Amino acid sequence: MAVITLDPSWLADCLALDRSALQGLWTKEQWRRELEDPRRLCLGWTEAKTLLGVACGWLVADELHITLIAVDPSVRRRGHGKRLLSALLQQARQQGAIHATLEVGTNNLAAIALYANGGFQSAGTRLKYYSDGSDALIQWCRINASNS
Repeated sequence: MAVITLDPSWLADCLALDRSALQGLWTKEQWRRELEDPRRLCLGWTEAKTLLGVACGWLVADELHITLIAVDPSVRRRGHGKRLLSALLQQARQQGAIHATLEVGTNNLAAIALYANGGFQSAGTRLKYYSDGSDALIQWCRINASNS
């Protein structure tokens, strides 16, 4: 597993992974902004030059806001999401972040377990946060050596 920093040359690969893992959550323009903006971290997991996972977030002052973690459905449940989360937290810590936050669907039990394992705790709920009307948990953690 090689974790790399993604740049705009990975746009088509990110779109393809988004479609397979997240049913096309982000548009091409959203991905382009994510890959071009220097305040945003976007890491990819590759094997044999194939993008199999991504972890993205925004750095705002001393905080990382995690916007997306996705792993190709064919290789899930093997710890790759955990490694991507850890790499993202580590890179954010190296750039001065001391906290991380995210929103996760209340029905996304696999992601909730991933984040709990990474030290995240729920801080509240955003009602009807998603376009389908479902709620999101607001989660946060302090970034330290044990989770990054």
